[in-house]
Amino acid sequence: MRREPGARYLALERFMMLTVTFLAAFVLTTVSSQETEETITYTQCTDGYEWDPYRQQCKDIDECEIVPDACKGGMKCVNHYGGYLCLPRTAQIIVNEQDAATADSAGGRNSVIRRTPVDVQQGPPNPTHQIQCATGYEQSEHNVCQDIDECATGAHNCRTDQACVNLRGSFRCQCLPGFQKRGEQCIDIDECTLPPYCHHRCVNTPGSYYCQCNPGFQLASNNHTCVDINECDANNPCAQQCYNILGSFICQCNPGFELSSDRINCEDVDECGTSSYICHYQCVNEPGKFSCVCPEGYQVVGGRTCQDINECETTNECREDEMCWNYHGGFRCYPRNPCQEPYVLTSENRCVCPVSNTICRELPYSIVYKYMSIRSDRNVPSDIFQIQATTIYPNTINTFRIKSGNENGEFYLRQTSALSAMLVLVKSLSGPREHIVDLEMLTVNSLNYRTSSVLRLTIIVGPFAF
Repeated sequence: MRREPGARYLALERFMMLTVTFLAAFVLTTVSSQETEETITYTQCTDGYEWDPYRQQCKDIDECEIVPDACKGGMKCVNHYGGYLCLPRTAQIIVNEQDAATADSAGGRNSVIRRTPVDVQQGPPNPTHQIQCATGYEQSEHNVCQDIDECATGAHNCRTDQACVNLRGSFRCQCLPGFQKRGEQCIDIDECTLPPYCHHRCVNTPGSYYCQCNPGFQLASNNHTCVDINECDANNPCAQQCYNILGSFICQCNPGFELSSDRINCEDVDECGTSSYICHYQCVNEPGKFSCVCPEGYQVVGGRTCQDINECETTNECREDEMCWNYHGGFRCYPRNPCQEPYVLTSENRCVCPVSNTICRELPYSIVYKYMSIRSDRNVPSDIFQIQATTIYPNTINTFRIKSGNENGEFYLRQTSALSAMLVLVKSLSGPREHIVDLEMLTVNSLNYRTSSVLRLTIIVGPFAF
């Protein structure tokens, strides 16, 4: 005959109940055979039961409520008298109320036994009657046995490095959190040797531990993870610019400054000391920058270069009978009519000695006044001025020479053609200085006709090489 799954579980349950009932009846018969008035209460119940001091009998323990995860694998927990069952969630459970009552009153009791012939169904004994409790229990004001809390009363023998845990009728000594029992000793657990709890560094302490972070990091709210500290936002340590990086920061300086040896403060860069060529004339250092200045007669161009100021165009201070001549770093005023007796002005800057004047026979026929400016310390040799005949006579020969103004040999006149010659600077000149050089062109024909012309060149050497 085929049985349903629920019938198998019901048959098992009835078998267990009958077994418990038999054991309880055996204990009751044994105790009742002793005829004495002494009453002794035993409070030790079988596994799966606990003593109920008010009902003075053992009661079932619901393991499904007190045992965490009593059943695994998706099974459901069903409390049973003296134990529990793990059944499939689809199983049907049929409970026999009459058998349940029998199991509760007899199956779980091997403890409340009276040695006097009294009715086992009676309620609690006379509250005025003195009872004797088992070790670890004491009589309460309700005349029932109740557990003694040895941990609260100090009636335990646990060491100072142990914690007392109260049990029913007894107590237990266990190690404090962070310690483990080794023999009779409680040894500290080194949490730092266990799987990593800390992000960076673990520091073990008696019974505990704590985490530390590397420099530039701080503990997060979970006290385990380390997060970067933004030093630039928290408290900018840099004198000028701060840039946060993972676990640290770097400082930078504004243009014109450089980091000092402490890598935090900024020091001014003396640009003027780095090079003597940074400025055309003079460099002036300033905090974080520099500026170039030029001497009188010059102006700064492009921040560094000195350029001559043409005073003849800006601040001409010459008289009306004078002409203004600008040179590097200044200006000069020269007479508009430079001719001296017996010469007369025929055109701008050109003086002629009249043929009718007998004095002129021994003098150059014409004198032309020219002006030029050169920088100081000019490289040599250097071509600086070209002289050229303006009137061409047939069947003539022209020769050129320096008539005066070359006493120290600074110049050399090189003839470049029959009608021209080049004035060459062969010695470097330093200014400010003025040189007047007479360049003469001699003209001779086949009939021994001879004449000459002079170009009076005024050379102004500026005070600087720019």
